[in-house]
Amino acid sequence: MKAMVLNEFGSSDVFKLSQINRPVVKSGHILVKISATSVNTVDTMIRQMGKDLPLSPEPPAVLGMDFAGTVEEVGEGVTKFSVGDEVYGCAGGLANLPGALAEFMLADENLVALKPKSLSMKEAAAIPLVGITAFEGLTRAGVSQGQKVLVHGGAGGVGHLAVQLANHFGADVFSTGGNDAQLNLIKSFGATPINFKDETVDTYVEKYTVGLGFDVVFDSVGGPNLLNSFNAAALNGQVATTVSLVEMDLTTAHFKGLSLHVVFMLIPMLHNYKRNEHGDILSKLADIIDAGKMKPFIDKKDFNLEEIGKAHDHLSSGEAMGKIVVSI
Repeated sequence: MKAMVLNEFGSSDVFKLSQINRPVVKSGHILVKISATSVNTVDTMIRQMGKDLPLSPEPPAVLGMDFAGTVEEVGEGVTKFSVGDEVYGCAGGLANLPGALAEFMLADENLVALKPKSLSMKEAAAIPLVGITAFEGLTRAGVSQGQKVLVHGGAGGVGHLAVQLANHFGADVFSTGGNDAQLNLIKSFGATPINFKDETVDTYVEKYTVGLGFDVVFDSVGGPNLLNSFNAAALNGQVATTVSLVEMDLTTAHFKGLSLHVVFMLIPMLHNYKRNEHGDILSKLADIIDAGKMKPFIDKKDFNLEEIGKAHDHLSSGEAMGKIVVSI
């Protein structure tokens, strides 16, 4: 089968179109004919950082974590799927799990769900990693009806789904962006847009919460921005972040009594730990999507399998909005 193989770590031109063996289906797994995959920041980190990142595979490797496609074969003991089912998931592209930058992919059935009926394959491929991340962060933070929720980076891959999910859960949602296009996109998802370049944290906390702070802050930017999240949160508030690889003074979090939830959604794949929860979340997301409460926003640039390097570059450029999808 055709695949884009990473033979070494480095710049975006290291991917090579290759012919490799088609995976052999095994117990508890399904073989999926891939229609589309999407690019996540962790994919670019693996390519650039190599073995400095503990989750990186050994070259030659096939990256690509998210996928949408059709079940080609089912392994012994598989109960959730049948040949011909349209499915989506996040099931490889790291450690010893080959990914979706290929014509076929082997996937643990617990990491997969039936594709939302209302989405195309391309749209469905944009959902899994970021959708699970958004769902996990918001539910762990206990988002509920009537709360004020702030999403940092509401035009990004994780952020744009977090905004929609928070709305679905009944929250009053606010979200930061840095230009008119991002702010307009945030507004289209039903959130109040905040230009973080024009307004300080103190300014918008006073403006939208009368100085009390937000009940929940979902930070899809993370890193140094975590301090902004702590400053924006209410007393005894909840902060969920997707990027906590940072050294930071937690004094503000301490004196405000904040709870910090670190979301690292790759744990089930890396450690074979509670993988069924990912399949369950994907099924819930499919229901939410098919009920018209959430939809992925796909970046306007199209890429095919052989253009994966260009897709990585586009994500790294910071010019992408929503999710970058690659058609297989």
